[in-house]
Amino acid sequence: MQMFVILLQNTLGAGGMGAQNSLESPTEYGYTARMVESEKLFERACCVIPGGVNSPVRAFRRLERAPFFVSRAKGCHLTDEDGKQYIDYVGTWGPAILGHAPECVLEAVQAAIPQGLGYGIPTRVEVEMAETVCRWFPSVEKVRMTNSGTEATMSAVRLARGYTGRKYVIKFEGCYHGHVDSLLVSAGSGALTHGEPDSAGVPEEFAALTIALPYNDTAAVAAAFARYPGQIACVIVEPYPGNAGFYLPRPGFLEFLREITARHGALLIFDEVMTGFRISPAGVQGKVGITPDLTTLGKIIGGGLPVGAFGGRREVMDCVSPLGPVYQAGTLSGNPVAMAAGLAQLRYLEAHDSYTRLEMLGARLEEGVRRILRDLALPLTFKRSGSMFCLFFSTEDVYDLRTAMRGDFEMFRRYFLSMLEQGVYVAPSPYETGFLSTAHTEADVDATLAAMQRALAKVRQM
Repeated sequence: MQMFVILLQNTLGAGGMGAQNSLESPTEYGYTARMVESEKLFERACCVIPGGVNSPVRAFRRLERAPFFVSRAKGCHLTDEDGKQYIDYVGTWGPAILGHAPECVLEAVQAAIPQGLGYGIPTRVEVEMAETVCRWFPSVEKVRMTNSGTEATMSAVRLARGYTGRKYVIKFEGCYHGHVDSLLVSAGSGALTHGEPDSAGVPEEFAALTIALPYNDTAAVAAAFARYPGQIACVIVEPYPGNAGFYLPRPGFLEFLREITARHGALLIFDEVMTGFRISPAGVQGKVGITPDLTTLGKIIGGGLPVGAFGGRREVMDCVSPLGPVYQAGTLSGNPVAMAAGLAQLRYLEAHDSYTRLEMLGARLEEGVRRILRDLALPLTFKRSGSMFCLFFSTEDVYDLRTAMRGDFEMFRRYFLSMLEQGVYVAPSPYETGFLSTAHTEADVDATLAAMQRALAKVRQM
């Protein structure tokens, strides 16, 4: 165990826990945070994986503890390697809209696997997926599959530049569009949790072509178009940002983006990797009635397997190779097993009036959270739309990255640890979104609210 503590301290940095507060000792909450198998796995992982994890936000780095390791998941529950069960509100960061391992997806995957895991040549299921996406998203007339949301946004930006012949891209601070070099500028998600909003290894020349502006600031967008007339290829935006917490556009903001891009001949890209098929059947664009030129998708269309997609207007998409000069490729794109899983999930969502249930569960959670905050006289900020939500540990409204970052991280840390001990897994960062699934029950939500009441009451006393 001594080796584990040393590795953990190295991972946490100089500000990490000391030996007197290791994972073997009672914590400030009065419980003993023993995770024997997870500790052993993290010790092994730190020897062979950078930071012990394959994606930074999983590290729990600033939470001053090791991550738990999952052994299995079903419905809205995770079970860790030590046998403890958690109600899950991370949902694989969004894809698990039906919960983990839904029967319809498992059956589709089990039927697909015996036919082969991949062919590198077209299949029927790719066509069916493309037809389904185009039917659900009226703005998407043609779509190209990728292996991740990062690939989708990278390809969409390249396509926008190729179609317009321009080089500058406008993005918004706190909006995360994957780990593409040119988009890792004022990014959200794990970069915020680890105090590194930008990344080493991104050349200044790449960053210089990206104009990062405050979200919800129409004047800043107008000024950028005035400064770079005829040079801006596209505006890419998470229409509902979900990687710096979860907050919403002010009235008229998205409409303004649509108008100014059309007026200046730039493309409007909605990054709906998170919100697509979740906020509504047609994502945010379907909910608010705005038609972007390009849309990026992912998460839910994979049914839990790695998938992404980008699509949009026919004349723009026809610039993609082999029809046009914009090259984009992927050996595993349109993988038949992933396509089968995603199609099964989408078909279930459509057949079972799932969005009504998700809204009902979201409203139940929101009503309960607001009641707890009133009862405890805690002036914190809560945001929700459909099955996406975030509790900000901030007393002021949150509408951009700057306001999101003003939250009390230490208060969040204590809250997170208390919730985890009570068997409720919320995102291990105040800059991430929570997700509900159709597998959550009213009893799950009520149990979560009871745990939240205890956690927030304890946090308030400290």
